[in-house]
Formats: sequence, C-alpha cells, structure tokens
Amino acid sequence: MTRIPGVILAGGRATRMGGGDKGMLQLGGAKLLDHVLARLGPQCGELAISANGDPDRFSAFGLPVLADTLPDFPGPLAGVLAGLDWAAENGADAIVTAAADTPFLPRDLVARLADAAAQKRVPIALAASPDETGAPRRHPTFGLWPVSLREDLRAELSGGLRKIVLWTERHGYATALFAASPFDPFFNVNTPQDMMRAEAILNGGAA
Repeated sequence: MTRIPGVILAGGRATRMGGGDKGMLQLGGAKLLDHVLARLGPQCGELAISANGDPDRFSAFGLPVLADTLPDFPGPLAGVLAGLDWAAENGADAIVTAAADTPFLPRDLVARLADAAAQKRVPIALAASPDETGAPRRHPTFGLWPVSLREDLRAELSGGLRKIVLWTERHGYATALFAASPFDPFFNVNTPQDMMRAEAILNGGAA
C-alpha cells in the first residue's frame, strides 16, 4: 500500500519566542522542524511544508512549500486545504498533518490515525492525549484528512469557518488516543520555558 503523504503545518509565528518561524528554533543542536521530520518522515510517503511568505527560508529541507490558497490567513485548516490540493495533484487519497513545533510527536502517528478512521468507518481521524484530569484532549493539527473532502473544506473556509473541530464533527471523525507518559508526545514549544522543558525531555533520553 502506498504510504500516506505528510504535511507539516509551519504557519505559526513564534511571538512568545521573539518572532519568526517556530519550526526554525534550535533544540539540541537541530531545528524543531528537523525533529518533526525525523519522526514523521519514516511514517509517510512524500512530505511537504505548509507555510506562507518566502518559501526560500525552507530551502535547506528540500521539500515543497505550500502557501495558503485562500487570502487573509484563515488558520490551520487553510494549511490542511493546501496539503489536500497538493496531494490531489500527486494522486494521493489522503494526507496526515503535524505541527512544526512539536518535536516529540508519536512515531506511530500515521498508522494509529489510519487504524482509527478504518475501525470507525469515518473519513477523518484526529490525535488525542489525556489532559490533567485524564479526559481525552484533541490535537486537531494532527489529523488524517481525505482528499475527497477538499472542495467541501474550501467552500466552508470561504464561508468563514475557522475552527477545525466544527468541520470534523460535521463529517464524522475518529480519535486515536496516545499516552501522555512519560511526557505528552504532542507537547509543543510556545515559550522559552517550553524550550527548557523540551531540552530536558531530549536530554533525559525518554524521547
């Protein structure tokens, strides 16, 4: 079976880290994006980066850079749509997305998302992990998305939709629940304190 393409959502600006692309921040001698690629790459077929602005800043990665196809930066779903358009051009049936600031994402993310969608017989799957109370917390930037829904998504975004879960609930989705011990694999770097914690996870060998 052809492996599912992966799209890294790198549109977040590191406003709490001094600005710029969060995926370009250094962790353990490598960029956050390098860590994401090292984990997601072996799980996927082709890879692409979803980001706006000058694509040349990502040239060192040697991957396609997908700009939003809709104006006014409507958020992560626009990145999903750009990824679906790219996948359609390449004859793929679906994509898996991951965030560029999450260096410890699961090494079995793609397989678990695909299994969850197949078992529930729904087109979309989202990742989740337990919150402080043990309840599942969804991570909607980590999802399996079918190319067949791209025109529906385009129409919804053009109509003002911005929240991922509103759209996924409309079509039906499965949840793949990942353990949050010894750390939450969807931990993302937003602040200098988060970077210190990421360094501690990396140096602790638990990642």
